[in-house]
Amino acid sequence: MTEPKTTEPKTTYGSDALRSAHLVARDLHAAGAIDKATMRRFDVSCLTPVEDLAPEAIRAIRETAQMSQAIFARALNVTTALVSKWERGEKKPGGPSLKLLALAERKGIDAIL
Repeated sequence: MTEPKTTEPKTTYGSDALRSAHLVARDLHAAGAIDKATMRRFDVSCLTPVEDLAPEAIRAIRETAQMSQAIFARALNVTTALVSKWERGEKKPGGPSLKLLALAERKGIDAIL
């Protein structure tokens, strides 16, 4: 008899200790021992933070997706001018835009569309 395989979501953690803490919290949440808000706090504190992207990396994400700056901007819900400034290094993406860019870099543009 084979043991059932447990699948763990593909998640990047800050360290092995944070991974263990997050997995325990996830099990406690599934059992109803901790609420959704507490689980969200564990998610935020245990997962690897999004790192800044160089202008060249932003351009590479867009070119890999075979998108113009205008279409890429619409996918990110920003202006074309802002995408241009990111790619020239005049401004840096932050917050939700940086998170979307990181997802597009890691999983492809379809992950954010």
